[in-house]
Amino acid sequence: MALDYAGLLDDVDVETVRLILVLRDLTPDQWEIDTPADGWGVRDQVSHLAFFDDAARTAIEDPDRFREESAALIAGGMDFPDRIARDLRTMSHRDLEEWFVHSRSELLKTLRRTDPKARMPWYGPDMSVASSATARLMETWAHGRDIYDALGLRHQASPGLRSIAHLGVSTFAFAHQLNGLPVPDHPVRVVLQAPHPDANAWTWGSADAENSVVGPAEDFVLVVTQRRNVADTRLVVTGPVARTWMGIAQAFAGAPGSGRPSLAAPSTTGGTR
Repeated sequence: MALDYAGLLDDVDVETVRLILVLRDLTPDQWEIDTPADGWGVRDQVSHLAFFDDAARTAIEDPDRFREESAALIAGGMDFPDRIARDLRTMSHRDLEEWFVHSRSELLKTLRRTDPKARMPWYGPDMSVASSATARLMETWAHGRDIYDALGLRHQASPGLRSIAHLGVSTFAFAHQLNGLPVPDHPVRVVLQAPHPDANAWTWGSADAENSVVGPAEDFVLVVTQRRNVADTRLVVTGPVARTWMGIAQAFAGAPGSGRPSLAAPSTTGGTR
């Protein structure tokens, strides 16, 4: 998929504006509502986005400082997203909203003036600036989805859904390595229906692959961002390699996520960021 970097940043902006409009209408009590992410309220989803927007900007503008700060976080344990969320719970909802608006605005300015092919450090392997922008889009979509679900709001189809799906496909090897599994030699064909019913399917992988994942693009993105258990989607998963992948798929950096329990198994605990 050819990179349209300016379009990618526009997609980040659209997803951001939609989320900010929701946040501005929230009452103080709504900021404290629990989201589907285990132990996280709406406020935690927002502080997470703001914190890592600032981290991404630091990684681009001052990589040495980022490496020092990220090493200190990781040294305290790979649960650092939860620790950050706890540490920021004393902030008022107004300050949180203003922080997110400012951090996202400043990050987009930095991304727009930076070469998308430039390399930058992160909490796993180094990545390109374009990959970082895609990751920020994915994070905004995923954490925004938790907020929309918690508030009972519909999550509008994102113009950046294909980019997030591509990230999900691209992290096939990463997900296996993160879980201590060998990367399979057998390819997986991914065929996703775009949100618009008249659009052509989005495809990855060889057409003659024995393993495949077929279904709605949004369902695939929900699985690779660990917002839904594959059993609760309309995805048709064929072959052992594809089934294993859909059980561990992870489009975000950090420790292996525990995934979301199937709605058919309410006694199972879990949650992921």
